[in-house]
Amino acid sequence: MKTSIFDSIVFGPIQSRRLGVSLGINLLPADGKLCSFDCIYCECGLNEERRTKSRMPVRSDVKKALEQKLVALKEEGITPDVITFAGNGEPTLHPDFGGIIDDTMEVRNRLCPAARIAVLSNSTTLHKPEVFAVLNKVDDNIMKLDSVSDSRIRQLNAPVSPSFTFDNLLRQLTAFNGNVIIQTMFLKGECRGENVGNTTEEEITGWLEALRQIRPKQVMIYTIDRNTPVEGLLKVSPAEMESIAGRARDLGFRVSVSG
Repeated sequence: MKTSIFDSIVFGPIQSRRLGVSLGINLLPADGKLCSFDCIYCECGLNEERRTKSRMPVRSDVKKALEQKLVALKEEGITPDVITFAGNGEPTLHPDFGGIIDDTMEVRNRLCPAARIAVLSNSTTLHKPEVFAVLNKVDDNIMKLDSVSDSRIRQLNAPVSPSFTFDNLLRQLTAFNGNVIIQTMFLKGECRGENVGNTTEEEITGWLEALRQIRPKQVMIYTIDRNTPVEGLLKVSPAEMESIAGRARDLGFRVSVSG
């Protein structure tokens, strides 16, 4: 199925299902994808199909592009609710990620102080102290947790690093001491003839137990909305999504549902 990549540093604003009016920042190359996961549902496509030949944007160019876009939006009377680091892969892979976040905070405070700063991350770099520290100071650090099963994580997310495990991830997410937002993609269907659904009772029970340990300030659950690079993947029904959300809400969590 047809997927797409972001061909500029700053894109949007778009109406995000989870974040409101979101102005996106892509810290990855504009001609392909660079990610430490290879999720079968990724709207940017699979890593092998999106090999990049260019470099990541430099810190000064990111700041300049953001400033120019915010000034232009202000002239149009548009104020984004959030400035979101997303794009063609994992944003925390950028070597100047910390400095770029500092620049973004300065520009935000000067040009649109009401906007929040969010990072959509796949959680693979939380073992790096410098990345963990930066994520702790943004407004919305949105960390992926699609499954509590290593075998399911390999099916859904296909981590590039063989050392990535749920046990390590749980310890790293718990280290935020509640200052974290958990984001989970729920889906059904098959990939390469194998069931990849993560909505079984075993999966949901394990996921709820992980939430109890992580104590996130918010939980975002969503299902497939855009084209996926792998065929055979199915949306989870609104009723089932609400049922999952209800069980998390019963534990005291603030949960948003996008379907």
